[in-house]
Amino acid sequence: MSTVPHVVVAPDSFKGSLTAVDIAEALAAGVRSAAPDARVTCLPMADGGEGTLDVLAAAWGVTPRELVTVDAVGRPVTARWLVSADGRTGVVELAQASGLVGVADVVRQPLHAHTRGTGEVAAAVLDAGVEEVLVCLGGSASTDGGAGILTGLGVRVLDAAGEQVPDGGEGLARAASLDLSGLHPRARQVRWRVAADVTNPLTGEHGAAAVFGPQKGARPGDVAFLDEALARWAGVLERETGVAVRELPGAGAAGGVPAALVAVLGAVVEPGARMVADAVGLPAAIADADLVLTGEGSFDSQSVRGKVADGIARLAQRSPTRPPVVVVAGQVLLPADQARAAGIRAAFSIAPGPTTMDELVTHTAHRLAEVAASVTALTLGGR
Repeated sequence: MSTVPHVVVAPDSFKGSLTAVDIAEALAAGVRSAAPDARVTCLPMADGGEGTLDVLAAAWGVTPRELVTVDAVGRPVTARWLVSADGRTGVVELAQASGLVGVADVVRQPLHAHTRGTGEVAAAVLDAGVEEVLVCLGGSASTDGGAGILTGLGVRVLDAAGEQVPDGGEGLARAASLDLSGLHPRARQVRWRVAADVTNPLTGEHGAAAVFGPQKGARPGDVAFLDEALARWAGVLERETGVAVRELPGAGAAGGVPAALVAVLGAVVEPGARMVADAVGLPAAIADADLVLTGEGSFDSQSVRGKVADGIARLAQRSPTRPPVVVVAGQVLLPADQARAAGIRAAFSIAPGPTTMDELVTHTAHRLAEVAASVTALTLGGR
């Protein structure tokens, strides 16, 4: 340990309560109250889904940019996107233009919803001159296999007669070839990284349509239709690019978006928490940490399967200082032995006892600071 203790604070958001930035500030206040001399590094985190854009904007100290495009059913919408302070990295959050929340006011259209707006946002990011594009999935309203994103980038998806197919999963059922002549000139010159926290393949009983289609309004008949359409799409992508994506782990995320990005753009699919950690500089921060505090609304079995806490624990295990990782959560549902097996030293709930959700939400920041102070005093008390 160094003379001055170093505490890294890297929480996820508490959904429905506070943002990751708010959580980090509250935890940091608790740390400082118990260890005024400590060096505290605040790195709010996200798992690569909705909300990641705001976390990265805060970490980089930049203001999101905006583009008027179309939502998942073709209506005008203003979507935000991001470029890092050094201009090298662009961020596209799918939910901004093509999210389910954005079309919650209309009847869900599982066969017609698309991601073309996200593709237009990606084109704007490329126009900004970036060298790398981070695509944050999560909250998708469509099952279009990423065809809409390609369309937004200038690709034409054609039927057997050479006509462009309509947007959405229904159009995939007619897809026969790709016209890549209009693809954005920089699309294949940059590195694409796609955040996907699921390993579902593109098709089949564990595929995009079967698992995620129903939440987007797909009925049993729609699911079967979309699965066949995605299978056809996979065949088109393989014929046109030589890349097989049907069984690719994670290709079924967000309605199959990774399939198109991997095949046409050479994208790399990776856990979202890892992608965000790299983007905010978390590995370097943890390398000399004495304590790491993280948190999320509910700490459960999913938390140690590629989520933020899991990624942080893995980084800590590789750190020269091997700092203890402590989770502060709204509720703790994972048994202590399973948490320790995943590299989490301890997990604490902010609930002081029997309470209501409204009361817990109201006092979240105060309780976070209290628990952080206790953990800090216990961990660094002998310093």
